[in-house]
Amino acid sequence: MSDEEQKLAVLRKAFSMFDTSKAGMIDTTKISTILNTMGQLFDHGELQRQISAQDPQKTGKVDFDGFCAIASHFLDEDDDESTQQELKEAFRLYDREGNGYITTATLKEILAALDDNLTSRDLDGIIAEIDTDGSGTVDFDEFMEMMTG
Repeated sequence: MSDEEQKLAVLRKAFSMFDTSKAGMIDTTKISTILNTMGQLFDHGELQRQISAQDPQKTGKVDFDGFCAIASHFLDEDDDESTQQELKEAFRLYDREGNGYITTATLKEILAALDDNLTSRDLDGIIAEIDTDGSGTVDFDEFMEMMTG
């Protein structure tokens, strides 16, 4: 799989996680959450300009192509190794005890803090997708899988 295909797969996974109604659209307010979740730094003013360009009617929603255009603008042309390093750092921030995992409750808090528009049901759905073994914890591999698809 090429880097481009891999990036597209990551974006598709992120998009579908937040397209909770499966309508093929996500709220533009969720884009900053997705970028944050991916460990991506961005300027809020620039993000708003990108969103405006993709949502000229100001519907507050974008389809996958619009989302890709916005997200691609911010995605570093990083190699996989530095991406993995960034994700490790992000994971380590939340794995304060150094157990090698974070609880799904912690992950839920993180997601809720990143996007206050996520309902409890949305969060439960996202957690259910990530914690496939139902352990109540997310190890780095599951976290990596969630972030990179």
